[in-house]
Amino acid sequence: MIFYFSGTGNTRWIARQLAEAIGETLFYIPDLIRESRYEFTLDVSERIGFCFPTHGWQPPKIVRDFIKKLTIRYSLKSPDLYCWALTTCGDNIGETMTILNKDLRKKGMKAETLFSIIMPESFVCLPFMKTDTKECEAKKIANARRQLNNIANIIKDRKTGSNKLIKGATPYLYSYVLGSFFNELMVSDKKFYVEKDICIQCGKCISVCPVENIKGLPPVWVHNKRCTLCLACYHHCPVHAINYGKITRKRGQYFFNRRGDQR
Repeated sequence: MIFYFSGTGNTRWIARQLAEAIGETLFYIPDLIRESRYEFTLDVSERIGFCFPTHGWQPPKIVRDFIKKLTIRYSLKSPDLYCWALTTCGDNIGETMTILNKDLRKKGMKAETLFSIIMPESFVCLPFMKTDTKECEAKKIANARRQLNNIANIIKDRKTGSNKLIKGATPYLYSYVLGSFFNELMVSDKKFYVEKDICIQCGKCISVCPVENIKGLPPVWVHNKRCTLCLACYHHCPVHAINYGKITRKRGQYFFNRRGDQR
């Protein structure tokens, strides 16, 4: 089984590729949370995987909250637990996987095989962060395609210690200082707004929000304190009517669509 979360589609594409390659069932974490489904039984030969984007050099809050409630049961014929995890990022991940494993250990698990894959940048809410050029997007996706076959084989063979992580120059600073500040104080829907004269009232933002935080046409944010700042609403808007404060009005958009092509 593979548990995954994705906002702009990068991690969804990777999770689907791996699920098909290794023959595992795919579960979308927001759907499981809506269904209050947290108990699973591990079948014979089944592995456990987690796929998610790095948010502020940490696992997304929605993933961490899901793991807190997760219960894995084992059948009598199940082999020893094999757990792996993969995170996507635009640049580096800091100590994201260290934080993940601290959460997993509280549930009696540990991801012994860890991977990170650089994908096109989608976070545009800070002054120094922008979407990649089309050439850079294509290069990152091509590199990811090449990595996935090797990653699938590692998981199939239940190899451990295959840590392919891009932590960056100062991972502790990224995750425990900058990341803690970002995830505790900056992840909020308060700055989102829609330019009503541009909005075509298609409802796309409502359908792609993983935490049911948008309603109405023109859309409004309901402030349910579940926003992950994944920017799915912003990037999927077909007319760029959604913005996060003033900073994104002249920023680009990006999402990885179902055909496997970047927008």
